[in-house]
Amino acid sequence: MAGQNYSMMTEFILVGFSTFPQHLLPAFFLLYLLMYLFTLLGNLLIMATVWSERSLHTPMYLFLCALSTSEILFTVAITPRMLVDMVFTHRTITWAACASQMFFSFTFGFTHSFLLMIMGYDRYVAICHPLRYHVLMSNRGCARLVSWTWAGGSVMGMMVTLIVFHLTFCGSNMIRHFFCHVFSLLKLACGNENSSVTLAVILVCVSALMGCLFLIVLSYVFIVAAILQIPSAEGRHKTFSTCVSHLTVVIVHYGFASIIYLKPKGPHSMDSNTLMATTYTVFTPFLSPIIFSLRNKELKNAIKKSIQRKFIPLSS
Repeated sequence: MAGQNYSMMTEFILVGFSTFPQHLLPAFFLLYLLMYLFTLLGNLLIMATVWSERSLHTPMYLFLCALSTSEILFTVAITPRMLVDMVFTHRTITWAACASQMFFSFTFGFTHSFLLMIMGYDRYVAICHPLRYHVLMSNRGCARLVSWTWAGGSVMGMMVTLIVFHLTFCGSNMIRHFFCHVFSLLKLACGNENSSVTLAVILVCVSALMGCLFLIVLSYVFIVAAILQIPSAEGRHKTFSTCVSHLTVVIVHYGFASIIYLKPKGPHSMDSNTLMATTYTVFTPFLSPIIFSLRNKELKNAIKKSIQRKFIPLSS
C-alpha cells in the first residue's frame, strides 16, 4: 500500500494445539506419535517388500514404492514439528523454515496426487489394453512417469510458495494452525494483494487436484466398461480386485481433502478446525499402507512371506 512501510517479519508463532486443554495434550501426543511411527514403518515395510520380492518388480508396485516415499516425506515435513510443539511452549518458526515447510508439504502432497493419477492410468492400460501393457508401461517409461510426477510436484510446491511468500506480512505473527498452512498465512498478509493472491492459490491448487481427479475418474469409467464385458462373474471380480486398493486410497485422499477445504464457512471453533486438519495430514497417510497391505492380496502374501523369512527360523 502506498505511503506505508512494513517491517519484514522474521518469525511466526504456530498456535496449533496450544488452545486445547493442557490435560488432553499428552493423549493427543501419544495418539499422533503412534500414527506417525506406524505411517513410517508401514510404508518402509511396503518398500522393503517390493524391493526384496522379484515377483513384485512390476510397474504397479514401482508406483506404489514412489507413493510410499511421497507419503513418508509429506508426513516428515509436518508431523514432527506438530509433535514437538505439543511438548514445548516455544512454538516460533522462522520465516525461512515456514517457507521451507510450505514448499515441501505442497511438493510431496501434489506428488502424491500425481502418483495416484499415474496409478489409475496403469490400471487402465493393464485392463483395457493388456496386450500393449509391457510396451506402454516399460521400465524406462515408468521411470519417466515417476520422474515427471516428482518434477510436477516440485514445480507446484515452488509456485505456491513463491506466490505466498512474495507478500509482506505485518501485524500479528500468529499462524492459527499447527504448520505453515497457506490460508492461515494469507490472513497475516498486508496490502491489497491478499484477495487476489488467495484466489490465485485456490485456482492453482484446485486446477491441479481436480485435473488429477478427473483423469482418475475417466480411467475408471473405461475400466468399468471393460470389466462389464467380461462374461464370467469370477473374471469380473478378479479383474476389479486389482483396482480396489488404489480406488480406496483415492476415495480416502480426496474425501478427507474435501472435508477440510470444501467445508462451508461457519462458526467453527479453532479446536475443531485443528482436529479436522489432522485427518488429512496425519490420518490419511496412516490409512494408506493399511489399505494397500490388506486390500492387495499379492502384496499381503509377499509381506507375510517376507516376515516369515526374517523372524521365523527355518527348521533344520
